[in-house]
Amino acid sequence: MKDQEPNAQNDLPEFEDQEYSYNVKIPKERIAVLIGKKGIEKAKIESIANLKLNIDSEDGDVEILTKDPIQLFTAKEIIKAIGRGFNPEIALQLLKQDYSFEQIIITDYVKHKNHVIRVRGRLIGKDGKSRETIENLTDTNISVYGKTVCIIGRIEYVSLAKNALISLIQGSPHANVYKFLERRRREYKEAEMKEPGF
Repeated sequence: MKDQEPNAQNDLPEFEDQEYSYNVKIPKERIAVLIGKKGIEKAKIESIANLKLNIDSEDGDVEILTKDPIQLFTAKEIIKAIGRGFNPEIALQLLKQDYSFEQIIITDYVKHKNHVIRVRGRLIGKDGKSRETIENLTDTNISVYGKTVCIIGRIEYVSLAKNALISLIQGSPHANVYKFLERRRREYKEAEMKEPGF
């Protein structure tokens, strides 16, 4: 019997087929949002982000599988964002190159954990007015969920919104924070207009 010749193609490392994985845990009540009606949101995320999701509805564990290690970081941020209260459509904005996700843990800034409810009220405002104003002034999306407040938007505006939200958490008056944002927004817009090719 002839010895079989080694198959050169099979002997090569299969880098193209290598999968990278990451596990993210999100609140169980957010699993239904991640999956969507009849699995539509899960399928959309998998298709647009070019990945596979294995979801454990019992404990909130989400395994992300992708062949692109760089994409893995972005996918992790998308799942985390959905877990912290964003709808999938907004979370998928993180696929844009100049967009980022930021999470602020409220208890890192307040002395007593029982102050979290009061701080949440300051961040959201009556009928969501405070949150909406900051979103409009920074062109970002903000979610106040549990003991966290999270931001999605263009990198420079996420940083601006973060500073404003931390100021509110630490007790700064809303009017002062809004004035600060209006001034910085004006400065950003003026700088953008001076950029070549505008």
